[in-house]
Amino acid sequence: MTAAVIDLGTNTFHLIIAEVVDSSVHVLYKTNVPVKLGEGRINEHIIISAAFERGIQTLKTFQKTIKAYGATTVKAIATSAVRSASNGTDFVQAARELAGIDIEVITGDQEAVYIFNGVKATGVISGLSLIMDIGGGSTEFIICDNERLLWKKSYDIGAARLMQAYFNTDPISQNDQEAITDHLDKELTGLKEACEIYQPRHLIGSAGAFETFAAMLVKELDIKSIKSVPLDLNAYHELSQKLITSTHDERDAMPDLIKLRVDMVVIASILTNYIIRHLNIAELSLSTYDLKMGVLYTLTGSKP
Repeated sequence: MTAAVIDLGTNTFHLIIAEVVDSSVHVLYKTNVPVKLGEGRINEHIIISAAFERGIQTLKTFQKTIKAYGATTVKAIATSAVRSASNGTDFVQAARELAGIDIEVITGDQEAVYIFNGVKATGVISGLSLIMDIGGGSTEFIICDNERLLWKKSYDIGAARLMQAYFNTDPISQNDQEAITDHLDKELTGLKEACEIYQPRHLIGSAGAFETFAAMLVKELDIKSIKSVPLDLNAYHELSQKLITSTHDERDAMPDLIKLRVDMVVIASILTNYIIRHLNIAELSLSTYDLKMGVLYTLTGSKP
């Protein structure tokens, strides 16, 4: 069958269309649009009118592409920005009525399962591992081994949420960094307890900001053609320090750093540094497969 998956992220809407046969997935088309659904008031749980309109217009365009490819199965998955917004239900209704797209709003736990399915399909998981997916609204953590999902949790500490709450200076001040760290100390006690039990040492970053890290670290890397790649921890630390201490204009001029992530990559770096430092991570990898690929592999009948 030809299947289309729409991932309605807080920052970006993704569309992927693939031929799904037995246990295999062959991608026919994919695109993404920086809708920025969480712009402005995500911490007030509101989708502002401009973002609402951008989202609906993008879904209308996606629908035309889906019809052109003759997709017989369509899964549209909404995550943190829609599920936490007071007008999220209005957005789902408008998408159905104006774009002909039926949206499924999933929980953070469901999101984590899809992410695990996607990362598992790359073959990058080696032994006990911690998967981290930094979204705009939420960040998911999954402890797993090569075969099983062992523990999962979604936290409302996405890059857009933290940026709107704490990113007050250019470059980000030490005080703002410490405020983020204090917030993570309070929020992530459950994750730390789980990692004390399982002790994963391999951190796998799922797409998003980790693709940016990889593109900036591994020269001549074609992100679109790979499933996963190991990243040197020392080189990552040098890069993250450069990103955190730079101004917006300095980051904007850096090669391989897309416009959408020019500021959010600072938050992603602080988040990733926190996890590496507090959980004794010894190995770092990128998985280019994430939620949307996980949804596609679920359609093949694959189970975590």
